[in-house]
Amino acid sequence: MEAEEITDQLGSELADLADMADSGDLNPDLLNSIFRGAHSLKGLAGMFGFSEIAEVSHNMENLLDCLRLGKVHFDQALIVVLSQAHELLTSIVRSVAEGSTASHSSEIAACVARINACLTSPGEPDGDSPLSHLGLPERMQDSLTEYEEHRLLDNLSKGRGIYIIHTSFDLSTFDQELAHITDLLKTCGEVISVLPSVGSNMETHIDFDILFGSTRQSADLAQMVERDAVTITRLGTASPPPSADTPNQPGLPVAPVSPQSPQQTALPVTAPAHDDGAPVMPGQPQATGDDAQSAKSMSRTVRVDIGKLDELMNIVGELVLAHSAISGVAARMRTEGFSRMAIELGKATKVLERKLTDLQKGVMEIRMIPVGQLYEKMSRIVRKISREQGKKVELKFHGADTELDKLIVEDISDPMMHIIRNAIDHGIETPDVRQALGKEEKGTITISSYQKGNHVVIEVEDDGGGIDVERVKSKALQKGFVQDIGNVSDKEALDYIFLPGFSTNDQVNEVSGRGVGMDVVRNNIAAISGMVDIETVKGEGTRFIITLPITLAIIKALIISSSGRTYAIPISSVLESLLLTRKDIKTVERKEVIQLRETTLPLLSLDALFGIERKETRQGEFYVVVVGVAEKRLGIVVDDLLGQQDIVIKSLGESFKRFFMGISGAADLGDQRTILVLDVGGMVNEAMRSGN
Repeated sequence: MEAEEITDQLGSELADLADMADSGDLNPDLLNSIFRGAHSLKGLAGMFGFSEIAEVSHNMENLLDCLRLGKVHFDQALIVVLSQAHELLTSIVRSVAEGSTASHSSEIAACVARINACLTSPGEPDGDSPLSHLGLPERMQDSLTEYEEHRLLDNLSKGRGIYIIHTSFDLSTFDQELAHITDLLKTCGEVISVLPSVGSNMETHIDFDILFGSTRQSADLAQMVERDAVTITRLGTASPPPSADTPNQPGLPVAPVSPQSPQQTALPVTAPAHDDGAPVMPGQPQATGDDAQSAKSMSRTVRVDIGKLDELMNIVGELVLAHSAISGVAARMRTEGFSRMAIELGKATKVLERKLTDLQKGVMEIRMIPVGQLYEKMSRIVRKISREQGKKVELKFHGADTELDKLIVEDISDPMMHIIRNAIDHGIETPDVRQALGKEEKGTITISSYQKGNHVVIEVEDDGGGIDVERVKSKALQKGFVQDIGNVSDKEALDYIFLPGFSTNDQVNEVSGRGVGMDVVRNNIAAISGMVDIETVKGEGTRFIITLPITLAIIKALIISSSGRTYAIPISSVLESLLLTRKDIKTVERKEVIQLRETTLPLLSLDALFGIERKETRQGEFYVVVVGVAEKRLGIVVDDLLGQQDIVIKSLGESFKRFFMGISGAADLGDQRTILVLDVGGMVNEAMRSGN
């Protein structure tokens, strides 16, 4: 939904804008982007008749426009009003997407009232305008929009030098060359306006005057531009700016420069605007002639509902099963004497297998999205909660281009939100406490993601006070989760955090303290066959490590049997398989283990896990499948290994989840049998918990 994409981008950009409120150094490009987003959302809502969205976005656009023109004061109070308006927009857009008809009239009225309270003009400054002493050519001053005039005044108020950079371009390449120069200038100042000018050779060249604000000196700018056909004049000096009567000539000397402040500031920039105030990228060619009549789209992307991709993936899965069935028929034909036909059928199945692999890979790539889309949502949460709690928190990202299945990214959003909320509430200290501890006033939360084999690891780390393990043990004893904490290790104690109803906060607030959240984190991550671990150092910080499968759609699985039943284990979790006898198994604290390369590997029998009574004990040799998620390892005792196969995991539904611990779903085999797919992450967690 396009409206949802716009609101997501607005939220991310508003969060960046909030970081600038303390310094008051407003990024005009960022503000213009937010303004355009609100304007686009208003137009989109008006087109489809969503009046509530249109009303909120219209009022938000008015406030942003006043901020662009310097008519309202830029501070944290204004950011709060904009953030509240964005939250209301997000809520309304979500309601529309879900088909809700609930009215938001009272919330909208309150939001509009807050916006109107901000729309009080600071009043016109007394005395002459600074522009009257700048020496700006009249033709240029008359061409400036209200927004550009405001940006010019803002640059003057900050003590930046104002320059007119006059340059000439060949008509055939002027758009690329102009864009190149403006991009260079943006690295050391603000391009206030780009205006066409009069040159000496209008048949083959086109001239432009670039109004520019910077702390750099003219000589530095000339060296940066590195063009012959350029004149740089600083306004407010004795040198006159270029005009229509003095066209630019190659090799003209740089105008004299008055002493500059030593301070160097690289400012974000803005481009010239249309009459409606919407900025235009410098050098962007305007549609003329045949181009203006073309109806061809410039975009080569399409928006596809994830439900359609799910349906397509299911069809591919059925084709994979059909391929397995055909392969089985070919194998039986060879054994029954139809060797020639079996060989030809086998060749055909090999071709089909290659094409299915390509098709499966293509569908998977369509479903994959960068984790960075999730990061943008987390950024808004951090700013909102830290502002509410009076804490200063900086969010850092690494590995934003790591890709995950779209559905997994959606399912991990809530667990990530809970972890970050707890990091701010429990972990990051207040600024005065951090300074007393010798830390920087602003806390840091770092989110990193990277691929590890067939999994993606997401780490959330803060530099707060860490988890007080002794306090966790005390709370666990107080709440009755454990009877004796004497034998509880620190690692075991950290697992109590994920129990329902557990919280170390004595007071309940809007963020945490109710004992709900971290149990949801583990359950939601386990539901997508993932795992979560905690590492903490008291006084230094905490790290949550989330290990996830890349996708839950079509996967390759190891088919095994136990007590006459057939199961599938995702091959991404299988490390190796062993052939053992009873004498290889040892008992430690009434738990079966084996020695594997100088490490002790706990064993888990599927019969014991699922409460299946064996008619006879295992004799002779049997298999142990070694599985692992993150750094945890487990040996699953099975009767036989039946081979590998591509499977499509189907959900068991909410009604059956509580009856199938250790099961992530079901799958159909090529022979029309339905088998259960083991949840390796859940089994490893259960084995580690019961083994402690």
